[in-house]
Amino acid sequence: MLVSGFPAGPPGTNCFVVAPGPGERCVVIDPGIGAADPLDRLLDTHRLTPAAVLLTHGHLDHTFSVLPVCGARDIPAFIHAEDRAQLTDPLRWIGVPPGTPLMGMTSLPVGEPADLRTLGDGDTLELAGISLGVRHAPGHTLGSVVFTLATPDAPLLFSGDLLFAGSIGRVDLPGGSYPAILDSLARVVLPMDDATVVHPGHGPATTVGRERGTNPYLQIVKEHTS
Repeated sequence: MLVSGFPAGPPGTNCFVVAPGPGERCVVIDPGIGAADPLDRLLDTHRLTPAAVLLTHGHLDHTFSVLPVCGARDIPAFIHAEDRAQLTDPLRWIGVPPGTPLMGMTSLPVGEPADLRTLGDGDTLELAGISLGVRHAPGHTLGSVVFTLATPDAPLLFSGDLLFAGSIGRVDLPGGSYPAILDSLARVVLPMDDATVVHPGHGPATTVGRERGTNPYLQIVKEHTS
């Protein structure tokens, strides 16, 4: 299994590619701000051909490059229905008034890819020779999801902005909810095996076991569910 990625844009949003191996088809997860060119270089390095783009949620720092990435290759994108509106009206969902310049840009690449498909809790995506599970995990946004993948070495979790190393995603933007994100952590993360490798939307990789033992928010969830 090949998993590689890079931090894109000023927020340092992790963009990942996942494939059975070099020279294969792959999925792209969360192509954020300025991700198109470094993604092209990463694909060339590993001789990968994208089959789809998967979005953990609709915030602009995770979706900014979805149009050029999908459009250049005529591939679908997947997002939860609750976050679909963010693709066409992204500023509203980050608490910014319409027309506000963002990072010096007066116009943003907004809109839906030609082939946009919706995700649901419990879905299984069979793409690029891999099988990814989908769990709806609201709290950071209404339509936040995580992707799971079984590998011979350890289970993988692409957690978006649900779970970071030592922290969780913010809940103070439109659609965010602290009780909801705690519930998502309890339902989705706590039942996972400690060996599960977590690839978050921002920051370094971690494991469920490490977060179970050290993450203060998982400590809160454990106390409330024990």
